Order: sequence, then structure tokens, then C-alpha cells
Amino acid sequence: MKKKATLKEIANELGVSISTVSKALKGSPEISFETTEKIKAFAKLLHYRPNNIALSLKNRQTKTIGVIIPEIVHHFFAEVIQGIETYANEHGYNVLIALSNESFDKEVFNIDTLASGSIDGFILSVSKGTLQCQDFHHLHETINQGMPIVLFDRQIPDISCDKVIVDDYQGSRRAVEALLESGCKEIALITTEDYVDVGFKRTQGYIEAHIKKGMPHKPSMVLKVDDQFFWEDALESLERRIEALLRLHPCIDGIFGVNEVYALTAMKVAQKMGYIIPKDIQVIGFTDGVLSKHAYPSLTSIKQHGKNMGREAAQMLIQRLESDDERPFETKVLQTELVERESTQLLG
Repeated sequence: MKKKATLKEIANELGVSISTVSKALKGSPEISFETTEKIKAFAKLLHYRPNNIALSLKNRQTKTIGVIIPEIVHHFFAEVIQGIETYANEHGYNVLIALSNESFDKEVFNIDTLASGSIDGFILSVSKGTLQCQDFHHLHETINQGMPIVLFDRQIPDISCDKVIVDDYQGSRRAVEALLESGCKEIALITTEDYVDVGFKRTQGYIEAHIKKGMPHKPSMVLKVDDQFFWEDALESLERRIEALLRLHPCIDGIFGVNEVYALTAMKVAQKMGYIIPKDIQVIGFTDGVLSKHAYPSLTSIKQHGKNMGREAAQMLIQRLESDDERPFETKVLQTELVERESTQLLG
């Protein structure tokens, strides 16, 4: 089947903005007669068929933002949603939230459903399923039809849109450097498979911290977890794998988990095996959710500032919705913060 022409392709060919093409095809008086006729003629030549849904949305703003998140139980995503809602409500927008459950198919379904007339634009963190299959057609099609998207947390370089992320690499490096400086010499890493961008960057930070200290890391002490969800069976499997890691390397005196669940599970397993935290093993996690504060001992964490990320994402999307300027897409990188608690004996 021949690929359908898009607004973006017409705009690129004629050297005008997507907004100009969209307005010309709708007969807007803002666009000159000559430009309108040229755009319409070229669109006809390419057999362009307008997306009636997208055009109706541009004619009838819903003042509603669609937010798609991979999971609902993660404290970080709850904070991001709170930040999005606060900023959106302050500026007269409502928020609709959908859940992908880390599924590519569910993510595609959610975008198709919400784009059918419910929302003006999307803020989303792509699912692990999407990252694993590397199929981004639904994102490209949505953007090409004139509906803006802001990606947060998980980075996809190939998607041309606004993005807001945290500095995963520097946050991870800072955490591991803190463990090394506090006396840890054998630090294990519990991370995701490399197709998850944030896990990959946090793994790179772990490696770089060792290199900087002149202490080569041991690949056998890096546990990569390929999980789609944190269901009970997955957690039990994670516990077994962490226990096997600690038995294989009884010298481990530090653990860095790239998310809160990994770090807290490591503490649970270590204590069950008789380790005293932080005397025998020091632990740091990434996220700093409610569980980190109330665990025993409480978990030292890298704070991501999820509310700030949500506000930034909402601001970027609303500015894009309310402006006709075709400004360059922007990637905002937020800095992390090390929050020391009882699971470490950090110096200073």
C-alpha cells in the first residue's frame, strides 16, 4: 500500500511550516490566495487526504491534554502527573490519563483512541514494549498530522518533538561515586536491559564512576533485569536473582539499584540473608518515592523531581499548542539530587 502523504511532507517540499499548510487546506484568510492555491495544488498532486480527526481538533480545541504513562504504581509517574495537572489546570486545560502497562499495542490503542477527538496534544513516557520493538510509527504519524507530543523520562532520539528528561548518567555516576567515597570497594548494579534508555544511561554512569576512581567494574556484578511489570511473580524472580548474585559475590559491600523497586528488593534480600545495612552493605536507589522514606532502614536515593518534570512537560506542550511559531524542538534536562538516609554511611 502506498504511504499516505502528510502535512509535514507537503510543508518540507514547499518550504513552509506545517501550520501554514494546515491553515491553507482549511481556507484560512491568514494565508495568501497565491500560497493557498499552491499548497492545495501540490496536495492534490500527492493525493493528500486530510486526517479529519486532526483537522476537527484544530478547528475545535478541546483544552484537554492526553497523558500516557507506562505504569500507575510507580511513585515517579504519580509525581509527574501531579506536576502536569497543576500546570495544566492553572492554564485552563484538563488532563486525561491513560495507561500503557508497558505494552506497545496498548500504547498505540491509547493514542488512536484519545486522538479521535478527546485531546489537543500528548505528554507520554513510552512503554518498554515500544522501546523493545523499536516501532515508533504511531508517534511519527501523530506528529506529522499536526498534533504535538512531548516525551518525558524515556528518550527516543529519532522522534522530532519536545522532550524533558533527567540527567540519568550524572545522577547514577554521583550515586556510585558516593558509595566509593564512603569506603565501598565491591559495588553491584541492578539495572534494566539496555533497550530501556534510562537504565542504559544509569549503567554508563555506574561504569564511569569506577573508571574515574581507577577501579574497573566487574561485569559479573551487573544484574540486568528484563521485566515488563512488577507483578508478584516478577518480584519473586528478582529476589532469587539478587540472592544468587550475593552468594556468588560475598564480597559485595555496596548496591546501586536503577529504580526504587530494585534497591528496596536488594535491601530486603540482603537483610534476609543476615547482612546488616549499612554496616555490611550500603544501598542507593534511583527515584526517591514514598517507599524510600518509610523503608527500614530508609533508602538513600537519587531524587528525580518528578513534579518539576511534569510542569516542564505541560508548559512545553501548552506553549506549542498556543503558538503558531514553528520554533525548533527542545530537550530540557533536569538535574537530580542525592538524598542521604539510613541505608548508607556517606561522608560529609
